[in-house]
Order: sequence, then C-alpha cells, then structure tokens
Amino acid sequence: MMAFDSLADFIQMGTHGAFVWSTYGLVLLILAGLIANTIQGRRKTLRQLKKRYSRETHS
Repeated sequence: MMAFDSLADFIQMGTHGAFVWSTYGLVLLILAGLIANTIQGRRKTLRQLKKRYSRETHS
C-alpha cells in the first residue's frame, strides 16, 4: 500500500526530493512571514488607535 519502501525513499522522492522539500520550506517561510507581518500590523494599528482615543478623550 505504501508508495515508498523506506523513509529514505520518501525523503528522496525519487530524484525530486530537493525540489519538493525546498518548495515546502519556501512555502512555510512565506506563511511564517505573512503571519508575523499580520501580527505586527495589528499591534501597530492597536497602538495608533489607543493614542488617538487617548488624545480625543483627554482633550
């Protein structure tokens, strides 16, 4: 039932292992960057909104 005879065969993916695994790595790196950027942007927006609220309520 298994497509590969061993873990080493799975990792090598025939002769395409380097391409397959580097592609997975690149996708994970991009996703991590997008998540970090989203979190950073949200924090920045919240800080700006808090400053604006503080200015408007204490003026």
